[in-house]
This record gives sequence, structure tokens and C-alpha cells, in this order.
Amino acid sequence: MARVLIAGCGDLGCQLGTILKQQGHEIFGIRRNIDNLPSEIEGIECNLFTPICDLPEKIDYVFYIVSAAKYKDNDYYQAYVLGVRNLLKALKGHPVKRFFFTSSTSVFSQSDGEWVNEESATEGHGFSTNRLLEGEELCNESTIPSTIIRFGGIYGPGRTHLIDLVREGKAHCMENVWSNRIHSTDCAGIFAHLMNLDMQDASAVAELYVGVDNQPTPSCEVYEWLAEELNVPEVDHQEPSENSRQMRSNKRLSNERIRNSGYEFKYPTYQDGYAELILED
Repeated sequence: MARVLIAGCGDLGCQLGTILKQQGHEIFGIRRNIDNLPSEIEGIECNLFTPICDLPEKIDYVFYIVSAAKYKDNDYYQAYVLGVRNLLKALKGHPVKRFFFTSSTSVFSQSDGEWVNEESATEGHGFSTNRLLEGEELCNESTIPSTIIRFGGIYGPGRTHLIDLVREGKAHCMENVWSNRIHSTDCAGIFAHLMNLDMQDASAVAELYVGVDNQPTPSCEVYEWLAEELNVPEVDHQEPSENSRQMRSNKRLSNERIRNSGYEFKYPTYQDGYAELILED
């Protein structure tokens, strides 16, 4: 049994905590308000952006799953730099085996539809990616072993923005622009898989993973499929400007490393995930 701390225990953190509790681990979750945490998670009411309160003793694994409240530099600084720094400082003296940090594939700057993996170059091209890379650097420089997971576009229950846009006739897709996504269930599944893999053999866990499903897809193909499934009019297609290509991150992301580690996706394609969401709607 491991003692696990989940910092930023929102939707993904609660999914992860529930999975790990069912596997027999002891789970602690940090949130500003712990009233709505599931019973499987012992809440720690704490603000990560201020000097952190006392933590439970002998934490084995830490998951940092914090997101910025707003698309502003200060919010990204707090979420991906200040919070990480405060937590790493508070963990001094704990026998932490691994610190898992949630990052984003937006740090990859490629935009010509090329294949991208963990070895591909990154580039800070705005405050958001700069702050994400700062947070990654803090993890890499820490004395605690760390693993960074760069997730693509996350969808799932409560994350149905694209379905809503298509249904309401407000969606516009960009021609010849690749997109990459992952179901929230697989985000939590990857976290749990890597922690359990580390418990078996720490050398088997890499320092970096790309977290996307098996099927990079042109965005218009996804929109068209959704429109057909929802029985609504076709989505408007637009020719992207060079700026919009970059904004929409035109690349194909490979998940080969996480699959080779033994993880099996519950939702390997966007059709698998969105079909279930549409049925449940």
C-alpha cells in the first residue's frame, strides 16, 4: 500500500484517487474547499499558492494536477510555477518515490502536421507555454524523481464543449489541421498505471510521456463525425491562416511510449469516447 498525495484534487484528481483507493492505497487530496471530495479521499484544505500547511507523514507518491483559473500570465504562474515550488518545498523530508506533474502538449511548437513524440523539441511561444516549461524544469531539477505527462485536449464527462458547439451550430473547423485528444478516464488511468509500474520497477518509468489517444485526426473529420452522430447540419469549414495553424497546434502526437509501457486505452479513438458521451447525454 502507498500513501498518495493528489495536489489539485479536481475532476481528474478525484477520478485518480478513487481508482487508487480501490486498489488499496491511502489517498490524500489538497483543495481549497474539501467539502465535495469523495469519501475515498482524505481532504487537506490548503492553498497551494501560499506557504503550504503541514502534510501527512511519509508520503510515497505525489500527483500535481493543477490548472490555471484564467488564461492570464499570473494565473499560469501560480498554477504551474508557484504551486509546484511551494509543494516541493513542503515535501522535503518525505520519502517521496516519484512526483508526477501534469503538463500540456502545447509546449510542442511544431505546426506543419509532422509527427511529434517525447524527443521532439519544445518552445515557449507565449506566457502559457513558458510557465508550463518552468514548472517542468522545477520538477526536473528537484531531488525527488519526477515524471511529466503532457496531455493533449482532454474531453469526457463535464468536458463536452466540442459536442455542445457542434450541436448548437456554432462550430467552425480548420481545413487540413491535425488534432489530438484524450478521454479524462484515460488521463486518470495513465497516472494510476505509471504509479503501479513504479512500485514494481522504478527504472521502467520514464521522465516524460505524451498523453494522447491512438488516433491523431484532422479536426474537420472529428467535427463532421460529431455532426453526423448528433444528426445536425454539417460544420462550416474554414481555411486556416498561418496564425490559426499555430494556435490550433497542427501536429500528430505519438503515444507509442505510454503504450509500450503496457497501458491499454479504454478509449483508444475519439469515436469510442464521444459515442459514449452522446449516448449518456
